[in-house]
Amino acid sequence: MQVERHADAESFLADAGDFVLAREAEHNLILGLTSRLRVDPRTYGEDPYFAVAREGGEVVAATMRTPPHNLILSEVDDGAALEPLAADANDVFESLTGVVGPKAPVAKLAQIWEARCGQAAHLMLCQRSYRAEEALEPEGVAGTMRPYEERDRELVLAWMDAFVEEALPEAPPEDSARWLERRAADPNSGTMIWEDGEPVSMGGYGGLTPNGIRVGPIYTPPELRRRGYASALTAAMTRMLLEGGRRFCFLFTDLANPTSNSIYQRIGYRPITDIDQWSFR
Repeated sequence: MQVERHADAESFLADAGDFVLAREAEHNLILGLTSRLRVDPRTYGEDPYFAVAREGGEVVAATMRTPPHNLILSEVDDGAALEPLAADANDVFESLTGVVGPKAPVAKLAQIWEARCGQAAHLMLCQRSYRAEEALEPEGVAGTMRPYEERDRELVLAWMDAFVEEALPEAPPEDSARWLERRAADPNSGTMIWEDGEPVSMGGYGGLTPNGIRVGPIYTPPELRRRGYASALTAAMTRMLLEGGRRFCFLFTDLANPTSNSIYQRIGYRPITDIDQWSFR
């Protein structure tokens, strides 16, 4: 098993592009990040890290990281790649905040890292990725979608803080203001508002892939839920992106939240694979 490290997204995609593109939906996070890193290599923090594992000349797995965020593991065609990938990451990083990837292989990689580096591994979040090729907009939901405006800034920042506190087991390394600034700086990203007399829900999109784009986060304040706002906003945003030229839209859900998993399927999203996030302490 050979592991080759890459200094930038361009080199990484030249090596592993066919491997990740063959499963575009499964690799939408990696492809979405690299699409932006090709334009701005430090948009997510420090210099990015990429590694590709090959067996007999064929790519069998890959990892990437945008410090200080988690390591990301691709789909894995040969489990023997996990040990050398962990070793290469450890040559660069003394410690990791965590790792995210397909359910079974990422659990094994977390165990390998724990044994190698002494950081205790904890399963933090179980997610499912979805893909939509159509948008089935719900009927009878009051309001309409509009783009984010500067007058929404304080409200969106407060809602993003509330989303992080409610939906994420650990706070991300960037605050809500940085998230909003990064979205605004990326021409392929955006934030949308569902308005029913006043703003009642928000949603974002970004992470462009060759044929798709990722939707999320979606947030409605607790006192405004069960009125269909999140479903309507997600469906309207999905339709906008598909009609704008994307073949697919992707999103991630928390498997601990059966409500979100059911409503997204009702508006056209179909499950692709399960993704787990492990944290190291």
